[in-house]
Amino acid sequence: MKYSIIAIGDELLIGQVTDTNSGWIARHMTPRGWDVNTVQVVPDDAEQIELAIDRAFTQTDVVLMTGGLGPTKDDITKPTLCRYFGGEMVLDKDVERNVREVMEKRHLKLNEYTRLQAMVPSSCRVIQNEVGTAPLMWFERDGKVLVSMPGVPFELQGMMERAVIPQLLARFNDGEDIEFRTFVVTGIIESALAMQLDEFERNMPRGIHLAYLPEGGIIRLRLTGSSRDAASLNADMERLSQQLHDILGSHIIADGDKRLPEILGDRLRERGLTLSTAESCTGGNIAHEITTIAGSSDYFKGAVVSYANEVKMSLLGVSEQDIINHGVVSEPVVRQMVEGVARALGTDCAIATSGVAGPGGGTPAKPVGTVWMAAKCGDHVVAQVKQLPGDRNRVITRATLEAQLLLLSLL
Repeated sequence: MKYSIIAIGDELLIGQVTDTNSGWIARHMTPRGWDVNTVQVVPDDAEQIELAIDRAFTQTDVVLMTGGLGPTKDDITKPTLCRYFGGEMVLDKDVERNVREVMEKRHLKLNEYTRLQAMVPSSCRVIQNEVGTAPLMWFERDGKVLVSMPGVPFELQGMMERAVIPQLLARFNDGEDIEFRTFVVTGIIESALAMQLDEFERNMPRGIHLAYLPEGGIIRLRLTGSSRDAASLNADMERLSQQLHDILGSHIIADGDKRLPEILGDRLRERGLTLSTAESCTGGNIAHEITTIAGSSDYFKGAVVSYANEVKMSLLGVSEQDIINHGVVSEPVVRQMVEGVARALGTDCAIATSGVAGPGGGTPAKPVGTVWMAAKCGDHVVAQVKQLPGDRNRVITRATLEAQLLLLSLL
């Protein structure tokens, strides 16, 4: 099943706010067998909104719309949809009650603009917003569906999971079973991986295909299959999954659509090991990524953001002479950092980073993007240097990923 996305808001077009909703919708609809056909970003302009709907409906039967439902005058989505689908703006008592309850829970005063959230087109079916004030609206015409949702990410995500996705699946059930299998792959570039899997792909059964989803130093392989024969599909997916493991071996570091910190956490928890980090150029980002995983307190003990050299020396025991002789971005320094943080925090494993994130600070010998990293587990320590491309944020993000992969390889 294909669908279209329309994201509304002047703030999206000028770059003041990033459209994260479209990506979230696609990530959560795809596993249900729904593929996004187009994504349109349009201003808070009635004519542009209507043109976007026309374009979307010529290509798909389902349109998911986000944004433009706030209480201010520039949020014009509701009256525009009312004009497009017909009817009139009416007061919905259930929405009004929901708005009052939400405002009371937040200890906010209900004003006239907020109360106007309860005005909805008579041509829609209202889906009550359980996490916010702006109602969701379901429109149908000639077998086509448009669902208008708030642009606030946590409201959209909560209500998509609770109401919109289940109702779409019920409304457009075509009788086909959909199966997905995801594999997280590392240690091989995308082109080499495609060459290795060329024969595998040519021999896949009808109705099953393989997608490559690269992200930094990892690649997600996603097998997607659809069939009206659920048992046969499941058997094919099991067989193909085993073939991928046989072909790729240790390049597959996880089954399932897991983030790298989750994979690392699983390994540590399985072995009963603890972890700490010593971070210079990554500024605590590795610790941040690790602690985004629920239950990370089982294995993660803490971090030392040793940005200054005196902190590296006083807290982690890095030799001043080694900093003078080799520079702070060097193998001897990160090896001492990783040993020092494991010792200071009493952990079995540790990660350390020191590098030049830029935009300044680079030298001919160590240009911007040079990052030394080390990983420790028990008595074993490994270190590597990476030359990472991009701006400061990209270097930090990629170094965070590469450092985790280094510890994974050691584990």
